[in-house]
Amino acid sequence: MSDHYVKVSIQLEEMKSFGEDAEKEGVDTEEQVPVCSPSASVSPPDPSSTTIAGRDASNTSITCKHRGKSRSKLGKDDKNSCGKHTSDVSLHGSVVSAHVGRNLNRLTHDRTLHVKGTGKILQGKSETNGNNVTVHPSKNIQETRREDGFKHARKGRPVTVDISKAKTSLEALKLSIKQLKWKEFPLGRRAACDIYWHGVSFHDNDNIVSGQVNKFPGMIEMLRKINLSRAVRTMQELFPEEYDFYPRSWILPEECQQFSTQIRMVKENDATINPTFIVKPDGGSQGDGIYLIRDPSDLKLMVGTQAKQAVVQEYIQRPLLIDKLKFDIRLYVLLKSLEPLEIYIAKEGLTRFCTEPYQEPSQKNLSHVFMHLTNYSLNVHSGNFVHSDSQSTGSKRTLSSVLYRLAAKGVDIKKVWSDIIALVIKTAIAVVPELRVYYQCDIPPGKPGPTCFQILGFDILLTKNLKPVLLEVNSNPSMRIEHEQEVAPGVFEYVPSPVDEEVKVGVIRDTLRLMDPGHKKPSISQHGEEIPMEAETQERSPDEGALPSLCLKQVYPKYTKQFNYLRLVERIASLFIRFLGVKGNMRMGPTAFRTFIRTCKLSNSNFSMASVDILYIDITRRWSGTMPDSREAGMGLQAFVEAFFYLAGRRFKSLVLREQVVSLLQLCEAQLESQSGVEERRSVSCSRAMPRAVRTLGLTNPQLNSPAPLRRASSQDYRLSR
Repeated sequence: MSDHYVKVSIQLEEMKSFGEDAEKEGVDTEEQVPVCSPSASVSPPDPSSTTIAGRDASNTSITCKHRGKSRSKLGKDDKNSCGKHTSDVSLHGSVVSAHVGRNLNRLTHDRTLHVKGTGKILQGKSETNGNNVTVHPSKNIQETRREDGFKHARKGRPVTVDISKAKTSLEALKLSIKQLKWKEFPLGRRAACDIYWHGVSFHDNDNIVSGQVNKFPGMIEMLRKINLSRAVRTMQELFPEEYDFYPRSWILPEECQQFSTQIRMVKENDATINPTFIVKPDGGSQGDGIYLIRDPSDLKLMVGTQAKQAVVQEYIQRPLLIDKLKFDIRLYVLLKSLEPLEIYIAKEGLTRFCTEPYQEPSQKNLSHVFMHLTNYSLNVHSGNFVHSDSQSTGSKRTLSSVLYRLAAKGVDIKKVWSDIIALVIKTAIAVVPELRVYYQCDIPPGKPGPTCFQILGFDILLTKNLKPVLLEVNSNPSMRIEHEQEVAPGVFEYVPSPVDEEVKVGVIRDTLRLMDPGHKKPSISQHGEEIPMEAETQERSPDEGALPSLCLKQVYPKYTKQFNYLRLVERIASLFIRFLGVKGNMRMGPTAFRTFIRTCKLSNSNFSMASVDILYIDITRRWSGTMPDSREAGMGLQAFVEAFFYLAGRRFKSLVLREQVVSLLQLCEAQLESQSGVEERRSVSCSRAMPRAVRTLGLTNPQLNSPAPLRRASSQDYRLSR
């Protein structure tokens, strides 16, 4: 029997006896198996909960096969970082470590302590007191104990990712998982995975009841050209100056006559004005079906016998040029959660260049797509398209290389980047209300289901005066890290694209890091709401030390103070969801609308319930005509918002629209709050009148003491914030 075996056996016996003592004292013990993954680290000493890690992990190794030169370095790092095993023991007040392997020289960790009677957790490297401990705000001891136990359990095995539905993002996803040393399941898995990566939509797999999915339900529908334009237009009505980054738009075919009339009037008033417009099909992608016009008569409204759904927008005639070429920015944005709203922006993005020198639009060059359209999928077919291994040359470059070039010319890059961040946050605030309705429909309160996150692709154009303009938001931005290249006449194959790999692998990898279920993020309390702290300020496990710093920067709730006032429509959406009545429904019926009016006391002698019914019928009928493919009858959120604006204008006539809406929201929320107080007092008085046995039953089942609407609301809040 070797000395090593004897030492480990002695340690195991000591731990076993220590675990028995801990169980007697009511302390949870758990066994942790260190593995070759970023989540395996030394357990910190904790006087209130003890973790024992007593097994040696078997030697593991990872063999990396790379097709391109850019991946060879990664393979070397992976090889060096694995192939070693440790046995770690966390004891009360001390750490006993059995070091196995030649390459493991040191272990670093932060101390985390529970402070009895204070409801706080103290953790190293944040706020320290004389005992070298730190404060974890907004958590009590019981919550933290559960989180720590979950975190230690997660460290016993790698995070599992189902990649069976990943589609075109598969290669970048596999590289990201390899760097994180997580475990992938290319064919799916019978047991539940921690993360499910879908290539198209939330419904790629409808049998998921736990874990996390990288798609939100309803995101594809919400980011179609027409719905995005409507959402931004609503915000433009309330905040015209804040939402001037989106070009003026008309929805076809319903606003075709309005578009024609307005353009004719503009030309009659000033004959020298001859604007250009760009027409985008509602469900189009990759530049398909886009064309430019200078006269409304050039619109192509019909496809066969059906009217063509599209958006027509003012064309930006003076964009910023580099090398005489028009370009746009593809910025990757992570929507981490809806409630609380969390938004991250990738520090690095892509710039896609046209392949023909730009000229202002004229009747002669309107059809020159390689001059006017920046879509990669179009320009890649141009004979002038340049595939480059350099990040600062070619037809696709990194955003940082372009910003560096602009800075060299004296451009205030900080101002440009600040404006882009504001554009992203404002756009997200515009689309979140409808997303919340979709979310509660697909994952109703009380129904098992996953939580969601999603990477979005923002296409942004810089004008000549450096103002960012939103072109569109892609729900499924391409994450392909290779491109098609003709290697012989008529023979094509996919070859690695260094620029794409540099940007996209980092975005996917760091998205996974942020969504790691074993990393519970600390939070701070602000105005009664739990606000998650920025991920970059969190402690990192020793295995994560080999990874680069996060390429994703939190912008919300980091900038809550600057943008929270814009979330008026989201408050309207909360009212809408509350009065929907039926779980999983997206449309409000006439009875629910009457209940909303009556509960918020919005009817009076001048606005009877008969008038309420007429309002409901008129608005619902008009909106149903604009959405002929809708399968549900009733009032959707956008129709409800219009009705809410009407009610606000009727009740507060002397105010501007924004103040009208704020005033009506405050009135409705105050009425609901007062009613909740009455219901709570009523339930308390009823419980006092109950027999003791019934009261005891009510205490064991808190739902019996809670009104149904409040249960639904609280359940929904819990579901959205998981």
